[in-house]
Amino acid sequence: MLSSSDFASASWELVVRVDHPNEEEQKDITLRVSGDLHIGGVMLKLVEQINIPQDWSDFALWWEQKHCWLLKTHWTLDKCGVQADAKLLFTPQHKMLRLRLPNMRTVRLRVSFSAVVFKAVGDICRALNIRRSEELSLLKPSGEYFKKKKKKEKNNKDPVTEDILNLEGSPTISGPRVSPGLYSKTMTPTYDPVSGTPASSTMTWFSDSPLAEQNCSILAFSQPPQSPEALADMYQPRSLVDKAKLNAGWLDSSRSLMEQGIQEDEQLLLRFKYYTFFDLNPKYDAVRINQLYEQARWAILLEEIDCTEEEMLIFAALQYHISKLSSSAETQGFTSESEVDEVEAALSNLEVTLEGGKADNTLEDITDIPKLADNLRLFRPKKLILKAFKQYWFVFKDTSIAYFKNKEFEQGEPIEKLNLRGCEVVPDVNVAGRRFGIKLLIPVADGMNEVYLRCDHENQYAQWMAACILASKGKTMADSSYQPEVLNILSFLRMKNRNSASQVAPGLENMDMNPECFVSPRCAKKHKSKQLAARILEAHQNVAQMLLVEAKLRFIQAWQSLPEFGLTYYLVRFKGSKKDDILGVSYNRLIRIDAATGIPITTWRFTNMKQWNVNWEIRQVAIEFDQNVSIAFTCLSADCKIVHEYIGGYIFLSTRSKDQNETLDEDLFHKLTGGQE
Repeated sequence: MLSSSDFASASWELVVRVDHPNEEEQKDITLRVSGDLHIGGVMLKLVEQINIPQDWSDFALWWEQKHCWLLKTHWTLDKCGVQADAKLLFTPQHKMLRLRLPNMRTVRLRVSFSAVVFKAVGDICRALNIRRSEELSLLKPSGEYFKKKKKKEKNNKDPVTEDILNLEGSPTISGPRVSPGLYSKTMTPTYDPVSGTPASSTMTWFSDSPLAEQNCSILAFSQPPQSPEALADMYQPRSLVDKAKLNAGWLDSSRSLMEQGIQEDEQLLLRFKYYTFFDLNPKYDAVRINQLYEQARWAILLEEIDCTEEEMLIFAALQYHISKLSSSAETQGFTSESEVDEVEAALSNLEVTLEGGKADNTLEDITDIPKLADNLRLFRPKKLILKAFKQYWFVFKDTSIAYFKNKEFEQGEPIEKLNLRGCEVVPDVNVAGRRFGIKLLIPVADGMNEVYLRCDHENQYAQWMAACILASKGKTMADSSYQPEVLNILSFLRMKNRNSASQVAPGLENMDMNPECFVSPRCAKKHKSKQLAARILEAHQNVAQMLLVEAKLRFIQAWQSLPEFGLTYYLVRFKGSKKDDILGVSYNRLIRIDAATGIPITTWRFTNMKQWNVNWEIRQVAIEFDQNVSIAFTCLSADCKIVHEYIGGYIFLSTRSKDQNETLDEDLFHKLTGGQE
């Protein structure tokens, strides 16, 4: 038997591999240690034994078998459970990583492999001048993502060299921790009114950014359009199941890169993950707005989100306008303060948040809930019946619509009352054909009730559509976001309106346009090049007067108005079901979608959610809603932690406020997304 003093002095050999940056091969070093030696002491012994004078402060111990970092340097080997058979690696915590940004540009920078991904993304965004890092995350692309491209490279004799922006000196290691993008309200930045990029004096706010030393506008300018051939070679999801596969690669925000098997110099995608773009401000967000525009642009070009041909032409016209302005803006110098005020004025009406406008807490909000009353036409789809719309007198009050035989019957019992809280609202519009329809999918006990409304003109449509959108979120027309929503819908309709009066100058304008660059490959195949160019230029007449930042914000806004905007898809199997379904996760709801037809079956709102949790043994997510509604599903296309994090992440983002000095509650984020694993 050993006495306690003998036991404490009992020592043993620990082998540690050293990942020395200046030498190609790793070296093994043997240390004599005892169980009561703390981790910091082990590192000190290592550095003494290596005996190479250099800064070792970024090095830490990685335990290979347990797949974890030993970062608590005051813990002893006994407390950590480290014994003689442990394989430890002494390696730098910050390593190089290649990140493909939303604009398809690759940056190479030094990133923490030991901090949780949530923190690492915050550091990356600070280095790239992107505020609100909580909206972004890292995605490990599936095999298909780069497959097409590689095939092409094999056929070419010359290897393709990728244009990589190298930010190796990026100081994401040290420096004071700044809350993401919080600046004093009294700061009046100077910025280019054409491109919206901060002028060099403004860049001193981001003095810890490597981009401050280089050209500050590198990431704030949109990339020139890709050739149609390059576009055709990029991966395009063909079905909802394909889209679900794309979302399988989101990294776990509560674990480090190293714990998730990410290798040094690996390529990951930096993307906006959560579709709630908070406090977009052209003063501070030149890079963020441009990257958001680029993510929207690629989603439309690669058909990751569906839109009609009419909408595709609007997006094409805006892209064409933005690419023209970007190429000319790059050659122009910064301009005077007076023009800055013009941009401010032009953008003051353009609030690009999902909820719409600025909060004006007027007295009317409390006392008077407005109502809409008008003649509309209604149609309910039934099998074997042609679409026949019938006119009724409609009254919209609070969050529900009632309809009557005609105006005289308004005081009596309605034919039917439709409660729109939690419904899906889908535009059914063709401006050229003067069709202004609203499709409502109203949740009922056994699925969705489908109702079509038809309006007579743009103004009527904008008012009723805005009221339906707000009612679906549980808000009334008294809400301050109602009027901005009406204006947003009207401005989008006007962009769609063909400007037949203004004739496009043939020949001259067409010279600098390759129309196939601005539409999806499938849309390009349907039309001859000249015909497509003429239609894009025709649509361009409606946006030709816009400034660059305004055009980008309009593009983002138009993207947000698409029915499928903000939906992230996963292939799931619901408890009790015999077939697979698609689960759509949005910023305010979950949707069960038929995998074969793509038709929504049921919608559940987050506002009605009482609790959600995960059974980690069977990897099943269970959610309870009001009125004794509960669902449970297993995730087939991704780990259930990814879906769980999405739900918790959206609930976390809904707690943010516009207080300039607000700091993010990181603990709350991990509490809501971690699932207490």
